[in-house]
Amino acid sequence: MADSNANGSPGPKPKVARLIEKYSLEGVGTDLEARWTRDENRESLRSLADWFNERLVRAALSDAGIDTIAEDTSHLYDLLCGETGSRGERTQVERRLERAGVDVETLTDEFVSYGAIRSYLTGYRDASPPAADDGDADGDRETVARTIEGLRQRTVSVTESNLERLRETDRLEIGPHRVLVDVQVLCEACGKQYDVADLLESGACDCFASSSGE
Repeated sequence: MADSNANGSPGPKPKVARLIEKYSLEGVGTDLEARWTRDENRESLRSLADWFNERLVRAALSDAGIDTIAEDTSHLYDLLCGETGSRGERTQVERRLERAGVDVETLTDEFVSYGAIRSYLTGYRDASPPAADDGDADGDRETVARTIEGLRQRTVSVTESNLERLRETDRLEIGPHRVLVDVQVLCEACGKQYDVADLLESGACDCFASSSGE
């Protein structure tokens, strides 16, 4: 599918689409969709988020004139997002990149979650993974996630339409704005709050994370 908002819904482009445009990452949207929807060796949203963020690191280095062939962008990404290394190692890398002309703070703020990847693929590209077998628990979670995401997108669209109608009839004064709809799940056992897409992707809250194997 072309990298355009085919569903014609109002509102700004999602974060992933804006970053693809900002860094001229031609073909990345198609790659994301293909990696998520193929029948065999399909990648998880978490894996796709890491892959996309590594592409952002590579693009930022290239824009700063840094040799991306000599740099281990995967290792740099792991350091910048705190997945590996010590605080001192991360600080050292950040200072080195900043001296080379990379805006590290902006770059790390641009890293996306797998929830953002899901929203981009389902809401912007209208993609969906292959149908799962009836006994596939992960498939069941993805089916629920797609249903919830569809309802969330519809809530955003309906809200935006009604706000615009009120604004056009002078019954509401508002400047440039975005409508944000988040569905949160609060586990009363561990007391932690989760975005529902993140919870469904991981398959367990912190109460069971150690025993879920995910």
